[in-house]
Amino acid sequence: MKLAGRGALGGALMGAANLVPGVSGGTMLLAAGVYPACVEALADLSMLRFRKRSLMLLAVVTGSAVLAVLLLSGAARTLVLRWPWAANSLFLGLTLGGAPLLWRMAQPRGPGFIAGAVCGATLLALFSLAAAANPGSADALPLRILAGAVAGGAMLLPGVSGGTLLLLLGQYLPLLAALDQLKRALTALGAGAVDTALFGESLAVLAPIGIGVLLGVAAAGNGIRAALRRAPSPTLGALFGLLLGAVAGLWPFRHSAEGALQYFAPSALQLAGALALVLLGFAATSALGHFGAASGAARGAHDSADGGARPQ
Repeated sequence: MKLAGRGALGGALMGAANLVPGVSGGTMLLAAGVYPACVEALADLSMLRFRKRSLMLLAVVTGSAVLAVLLLSGAARTLVLRWPWAANSLFLGLTLGGAPLLWRMAQPRGPGFIAGAVCGATLLALFSLAAAANPGSADALPLRILAGAVAGGAMLLPGVSGGTLLLLLGQYLPLLAALDQLKRALTALGAGAVDTALFGESLAVLAPIGIGVLLGVAAAGNGIRAALRRAPSPTLGALFGLLLGAVAGLWPFRHSAEGALQYFAPSALQLAGALALVLLGFAATSALGHFGAASGAARGAHDSADGGARPQ
């Protein structure tokens, strides 16, 4: 029951975190003390080992995360649509705030870390700029599946934000809009009315992203764990580079006009407000990273005292 309670807390925090670009869902699982157990549970499931403990934990975490996403998606969408420069400033600070956690995890840092960071930053910066320059491509089915897969894998990585990756790939707002449509359709269904149009429109976005998320999570459960074990420095370097590369797509003083991306000069008030929000976001994510690392260390010490038992 204690594991289920931690799983419910971790799932709710992860769901909320993935709605806020820059906040890592993996860090939330680490803070709740269920990160290692979740990774092992996903590895069990992907290898068709159906253990009761693993299935229970995944069901609780997933259910709590989905509930948090449905409840909070409207507020996140309102923030992005009404105050885009402020939202991007906050997201920029939240994203950069994950850097110290990955930097600490990567010790000692050698040439492999630097090479991985350069590759990760370059690839994501180019990808995000290409997506921003071609906003119409966001409706493409393959891109939605790819974005879901990338975000799904990021959900399990402390310090890396799935929400940021969705935002950079042009899927963040469509996802929030689809979640809002789904909530309205479910509300109508609860009142005895069936709105097939709303269900269809929401599923056209949610289904491919959801499929991608499942693929990404399955890959992360084994592939990323293996990469971190066999080549930890280059892998952490690539993750660190992805985080820094995300900055290229989060510049706050720009907007889309007639399908094109346009930059604008901020007022003094906007500039001061943006700086304050960046610093606030950085401080918040850095604090979460410290808390998550401390919780993970405490959980690891507890497990060692119990004989180093692994989830069964």
